Amino acid sequence: MTPVLLLAAEKESAQVTDWAARIGWVVGLGLFVALVYWLMREGWKWRGTLQGDLPELPTTPADPGPEKLSLSGRYHGSTTAGQWLDRIVARGLGTRSRAELTLTDAGLDVVRPGASDFFVPVAQLREARLDKGIAGKVLTEGGLLIVTWEHGDRLIDSGFRSDHAAEHSEWVEAINSMIETNTREGVER
Repeated sequence: MTPVLLLAAEKESAQVTDWAARIGWVVGLGLFVALVYWLMREGWKWRGTLQGDLPELPTTPADPGPEKLSLSGRYHGSTTAGQWLDRIVARGLGTRSRAELTLTDAGLDVVRPGASDFFVPVAQLREARLDKGIAGKVLTEGGLLIVTWEHGDRLIDSGFRSDHAAEHSEWVEAINSMIETNTREGVER
């Protein structure tokens, strides 16, 4: 057997960081992220332009009547009725926010700190139901209170989530009862 001699390898210096290439990549990545953000913003504005025919949102009447129900929670957005991914962004309806809902004999008052408040008169309410999703938000079955209402010539679904989800069923019953009563009174007149 012949002895194997290991010769010491020549020492190499540590690799030098190529700062110019690294800075170039970071700047390129930053520009790419900025471009994507700008395109998303332009898409949001374009969607608002396409939905520009949506009339101004109704405001709360001076005397809406006594409070039937109130709810504190989150407003998750509005979509075209029956199309849970077709978000409506015009008139501030696309802005998620905290919300205080109040149901009165006059209709549904939606107060949103930091966003546009709106009021849905009882004559424009069409349905209330529990669902699991609305554009950009998916929860467990029955996790969202969806209120369908008519505004202009459009049916709109608005999604709310109470801080106490057990309240949702009571709201569905109360709103649907108001709609039935209003429909009966409208037919009798």
